[in-house]
Amino acid sequence: MVRKFLYFVATLVFLLFGAGVVWSLYGPQLMQTALKPRVDFVPQAPVAINAYADKALWVARPDVPGNPASWLPKGFTPAATPKGKAAIFFVHPTSGFVTDKWNIPVGDPEAAQRANIFVRGQASVFSGSGDIWAPRYRQATFGAFLSAQPESAKAIEAAYADVAQAFDAFLAANPGKPLILAGHSQGALHLTRLLKDKLAGTATLKRVIAAYVVGWPVSETADLPALGLPACSAATQTGCLMSWQSFGEPADTAQIVEAFEKAPSYTGSPRTGTKLVCTNPLTGGAAPDAPATANKGTLKNNAELTEGNLLPALVPARCDAKGFLLIGPGPDMGPYTLPGENYHVYDFSLFWSSIRADVDARTAAFGA
Repeated sequence: MVRKFLYFVATLVFLLFGAGVVWSLYGPQLMQTALKPRVDFVPQAPVAINAYADKALWVARPDVPGNPASWLPKGFTPAATPKGKAAIFFVHPTSGFVTDKWNIPVGDPEAAQRANIFVRGQASVFSGSGDIWAPRYRQATFGAFLSAQPESAKAIEAAYADVAQAFDAFLAANPGKPLILAGHSQGALHLTRLLKDKLAGTATLKRVIAAYVVGWPVSETADLPALGLPACSAATQTGCLMSWQSFGEPADTAQIVEAFEKAPSYTGSPRTGTKLVCTNPLTGGAAPDAPATANKGTLKNNAELTEGNLLPALVPARCDAKGFLLIGPGPDMGPYTLPGENYHVYDFSLFWSSIRADVDARTAAFGA
């Protein structure tokens, strides 16, 4: 698994909860020591069959009161037209970092609170295009991604099993509707598995407006062919996949490339030397480069990531030769920019309004 890639994400957790000074002194080695579970893997009871009929197992779904995915930034006025026609399945990123277990229980209150924050700031870009369904799941703790132990793979597999069951429930609740699939970080990893295991080569894939696989690398040649969707190349294209990882310049992506190329691919062919899928969220394809004036609005969050204002024309975007999304020198987004000018936590925030417009445009184009 892409352990070094998740070192950056583990850094976020430490920063998010007040340990930035410790990180600056001791670095990734401490992250591994501090966050890797120090217990044997004990399987948690799996989510019961048909459990996702229970509203409590969803961070967001159309009939959940106080749905965090319906949040909108200050100053944003949604379109006056009726809500779009899609059903959206969103897998939130890791929101727990316990070390006394390998998976976070779905009822953990702290992880649930953070999941709400992530769904509010990320999944809200999809709310104009349909109903959002975002499951709770036995997510692998951050430390699981920092370990080469067999327990790590078991934890990730347990998390995916829940996501897969939730996806089945989502499909059953939305028969025949157009679909949008999205996820970030660990959520994007599970989304790639869903595409490969449950959608590639099936009739259901024809219902997919687009898949937004954000904050997790996808090789153009070693992974994408197994996922069933081509990379998006135009703003109104449907039935395609978007993916990006945001970096300021000068970007240091060497550790991510090294770790990702060592991990098994979805096609079985080597990832070494392959280019990553990179979609420019300002243009809807890998090209062209886009100036800051093309950015409809960056979501500038407060320190708690609970509120934010939209700032237009703040950052440009371009895909580099390796497939990373570069945003120039990078703005001051807050305390969570990671080493190497990695803007991972802000993959959605940097382009919030443009992503929302992209989703709306593809939804409108689907079946037109």
